[in-house]
Amino acid sequence: MEQETPRSENYRMPAEWIKHEATWLSWPKNPLTFPDQSLASVETIFAKMIAALSHGEVVKVLVEDGAMGDRVVDMAAREGAEESKLMLIQLKSADVWIRDYGPTFLLNRKTHAKAAVKWMFNAWGGKYDDLLYDNITGEDIVRNSGVRTFRPGIVLEGGSIDVNGAGTVLTTEQCLLNRNRNPRLSKAQIEEYLREYLNVDRTIWLRSGIEGDDTDGHIDDFARFVSETEVLCAHSRDRSQSNTEVLKRNLGILREATDQDGHQLVVRQLPMPKPLWLEEEERWLPASYANFYVGNECVLLPVFKDTNDAKAIQMLENAFPEREIVPIEAIDLVYGYGGIHCVTQQEPMAGNDDR
Repeated sequence: MEQETPRSENYRMPAEWIKHEATWLSWPKNPLTFPDQSLASVETIFAKMIAALSHGEVVKVLVEDGAMGDRVVDMAAREGAEESKLMLIQLKSADVWIRDYGPTFLLNRKTHAKAAVKWMFNAWGGKYDDLLYDNITGEDIVRNSGVRTFRPGIVLEGGSIDVNGAGTVLTTEQCLLNRNRNPRLSKAQIEEYLREYLNVDRTIWLRSGIEGDDTDGHIDDFARFVSETEVLCAHSRDRSQSNTEVLKRNLGILREATDQDGHQLVVRQLPMPKPLWLEEEERWLPASYANFYVGNECVLLPVFKDTNDAKAIQMLENAFPEREIVPIEAIDLVYGYGGIHCVTQQEPMAGNDDR
């Protein structure tokens, strides 16, 4: 790669727990994703997220128009949001999955300036033509943010990668090697793009994702860094589900893996909620505690009225003892094939590149 890249310019993708300037969201409105019977509940979920995050950082929310903006302000205020931290940005978007179509924000190791990577978005391998517009929305976001932007020219979604901020990235073969993304690129070539555009030295390739995930195995549904050296990996003992063997294989890979310095990772088993089956549509929902989001002062944790909710809360409290764990019932959100991490995107604060 001869052009300037984040690596050549000393930028890197920091870990999610580095101090944020803001969190980005796109207010829900797509009736194909969230029909009338679930939309109000999903709006309440977003209002709760905004309220919790607003006590520690700015929350930037994409809205279609002034009427939608008024609704956001009203609902967030009723949940206790700090209105001074709520920033409405009028940009058109097709759906809520800003993790995947939004930019990956970077920080410079030397100057601590911000930049971004704008990947190409093709609606998860061309599955949803009506959502292809959000590739334009991603461009609008980087334009609004005003930061230097790198464009590698390959398809990649933010939910398919997770970094420790020190030089290691987790991803899956099922997603990044899928022929519906970058069919002309080899595994080695994709790894080189990750090296150059995230500024990582080690890529850990896990196999595949969980049942009900239509993204072809996004990493943020089952394996997440919680520190430079520690990973939470979902596991299941339910032998009737395909998740059990898939997660067992991924757990084994992680236990054998090493980080950028050749050190073995600390791997902890995060339970899974009981699989959720949507009878009327004959499909599984991608319910997972691993789809949490780390804000400045809180961690937003999806819960599912499940006996394992309490265990997941305890594990996140242990992982982030200085942050409040905010459980948010997310069954209606995962109805749309995604979770809390999928609908959030962190923008790190310039000048805060500390590990």
